[in-house]
Amino acid sequence: MKKQLFLLLPLLAFLAVGVFFYSALFSDPRELESALVGKPVPEFELPNLLEPNQTVSQQAFGDGPYLLNVWATWCPTCRAEHEYLNTLAAQGVKIIGLNYKDEPAKARMWLAQLGDPYVLNVMDYEGTLAIDLGVYGAPETFIVDSNGMILYRHVGDVNARVWQAKLADIYRQAGGL
Repeated sequence: MKKQLFLLLPLLAFLAVGVFFYSALFSDPRELESALVGKPVPEFELPNLLEPNQTVSQQAFGDGPYLLNVWATWCPTCRAEHEYLNTLAAQGVKIIGLNYKDEPAKARMWLAQLGDPYVLNVMDYEGTLAIDLGVYGAPETFIVDSNGMILYRHVGDVNARVWQAKLADIYRQAGGL
């Protein structure tokens, strides 16, 4: 009996791994749960991208609501979303940038050439704040309320469809626009 049970163990392990991979195959990576939803933006002190001698903390973000947008010049999807972020900023949406593992000079040039939708841009060269936020990559956008609490996390680019379908209502409910 023990020998038969011992022979079934690899089969059971294989089935468990198979079920795990099968479920991952049909999951949407943009719907990743965030452990920080309902919690405050993590505390940090990082340089201001445009004023590198100036240190910024989460208190500098001021009153919400705002979008906290994780971006980088090496990210092609960030480039795709940038024009729409400029549109949102022109409509009065407060956007704070988190420049993620990027070369500061390239990031400043990007903003000079493509426009700067951000009221403030934090330079996260080492990725420490991104790690604290649970960022998987760029772009990611968090909606933060007036109390500094994270309400929602969106993985992927922000575009007109995503804004209308998901983000606009959450932003408005938080008191924006």
